[in-house]
Amino acid sequence: MNSVIELARPEIQKLVPYEAASYTDGLVRLNANETPWPAPGGPADSGLNHYPPEKPLILRDALANYYGIEPNQLLVTRGSSEAIDLLIRCFCEAGRDSIVICPPTFGMYRVYADIQGAGTHAIPLQADNGYALNADAIVRNWPDNAKVLFICSPNNPTGNRFDSEEIALIARLLSGRALVVVDAAYAEFGNEDPTLALLSSDEFNNVAVLRTLSKAFGLAGARCGALLGAPELVSMVGCVMPPYSFPTPVIEAVMACLVPEARAEVVRRVATLREERERLALALENMPGVEQVYPSEANFLLVRATDPVRFSELAKQGGILVRNFGWQVPGCLRITIGTREQNDQLINSLESL
Repeated sequence: MNSVIELARPEIQKLVPYEAASYTDGLVRLNANETPWPAPGGPADSGLNHYPPEKPLILRDALANYYGIEPNQLLVTRGSSEAIDLLIRCFCEAGRDSIVICPPTFGMYRVYADIQGAGTHAIPLQADNGYALNADAIVRNWPDNAKVLFICSPNNPTGNRFDSEEIALIARLLSGRALVVVDAAYAEFGNEDPTLALLSSDEFNNVAVLRTLSKAFGLAGARCGALLGAPELVSMVGCVMPPYSFPTPVIEAVMACLVPEARAEVVRRVATLREERERLALALENMPGVEQVYPSEANFLLVRATDPVRFSELAKQGGILVRNFGWQVPGCLRITIGTREQNDQLINSLESL
């Protein structure tokens, strides 16, 4: 098989994208049915009476530079969650195809598959081995109708990262059978970034990497993510996206975060959160009501508590919300790393454990 897009739904492979109205700086836009005045009550120079670019190419180029890849290897999406939805829609025919996930993991993979009418096969992580990836089981038990494998690394909610070489081996063994999607939403907080290792070679044209600015960059409210992969994959998935989908204020906000000074500040903040992650982990490990704090390369900790309900309630009484993950990992809670003051507030609220 020459290209992973041969696994995509035939109608998607043949899809001709909608051609939106074009525009040129300096020319009056009477070709897109826009209103000639800005919105009442808003800033006169906002430009929001005009559609944003059909595709945010300036943002695409800036993100490609940040991730160290070519612009034609990147598609800007509304959060990395939209990329999950788009990939499942492109590769899975309703009632016929399926995806593979490795629970406990991000729950939206299954939700988007359900919406598309695709099946979901679960090949669990090895809980007795620190929630390690079971590469042998994935390859040996690959379902005939499965088209997409989702690997979250660092994984949500366990926090552990899977080795890029192990992911590359899985991708090789599934070549011609599946698209391997590496959800690297928390990569900035880890000890290794899998992006270049998995995208720098034509050998892995069946690998896609998902990135987001919601975590390290503090842009969760902007909903900016990216699908990274082979140019033909990026091009095909881009045909499924509607035009004008990325709002002008969001483009401006993201571009402001990609200038050198802002990127340097992101690096400093990530370093601070990593330090706080270790400090909070140590404090929690010494609490009587805590059974285990799992190693993490994300901006959160998975904690096993003797009484997770009481743990959560004490935190809430102290003004802190944590998330009970007992529905996926029995007895466990997920705690996002906050500022030093917020983390101290949590520690103090748990004193009566």
